[in-house]
Amino acid sequence: MSIPKIGDFEVKSRLLLGSGKYRSNQEMMESVESSGTSVVTASLRRMDLGKGESLLKPLLENKNITILPNTAGARSAEEAVFYAELAYESGLPKWVKLELTPEPRYLLPDPIETLKATEILVKKGFTVLPYINADPMLALRLQDAGASTVMPLAAPIGTNKGLLMSEMIRIIIEQARVPVVVDAGIGAPSDAARAIEMGADFVLVNTAIATAKNPKKMGEAFKKAVEAASIAFEAGIPEKYISAQASSPELDFIDRL
Repeated sequence: MSIPKIGDFEVKSRLLLGSGKYRSNQEMMESVESSGTSVVTASLRRMDLGKGESLLKPLLENKNITILPNTAGARSAEEAVFYAELAYESGLPKWVKLELTPEPRYLLPDPIETLKATEILVKKGFTVLPYINADPMLALRLQDAGASTVMPLAAPIGTNKGLLMSEMIRIIIEQARVPVVVDAGIGAPSDAARAIEMGADFVLVNTAIATAKNPKKMGEAFKKAVEAASIAFEAGIPEKYISAQASSPELDFIDRL
């Protein structure tokens, strides 16, 4: 199963990584390498773009990695647009993970401001990857507005609760005209595999890898889980049945005995 582009951007792995919560830059970069990812998101609020802050430097130095700027912390469409333009003017690629979370406890995305910011950024020529609640109607509206992906949350950010929103994500995948990235709440490699087996094009993982006892090994585990799930999806996962299905077919000659 070939990996789709995101807008005009080539992506080499179905696993995308975040860059927050690591205990050190070394652990982050070891995880990036072991995971096989080619895209790492980076929060613009955590970077001094003009001075090459230490988080950004090792990512920029890795020629196999493309940085996906993230507007995390933005509370309005205007703030998010400002962060995206600042990143582009500082030399980062002209794409953005659009994250608008004005509610501080659960960090749920604001659908109205997200749609507004998407419309503005698309007109400015950005490839926009909006982070959203698992809302199929909003996903359709964002695609109409020109979003290059939709990124429904599996569960609230950082909770590691897995695919709590699986049924809504299933509908989003069914209706999608752009790649679907399942983002936030994925807590284990099995969660990532399940999302890919459902038909998601990508998963984005941060907390589950960054806060593991051994982030490097966890990055490898996620890589293998996503790769296995991709192969299984392409092979055709068998239908589930309510009742038992015999492993061996019934034979006519038995009835004649």
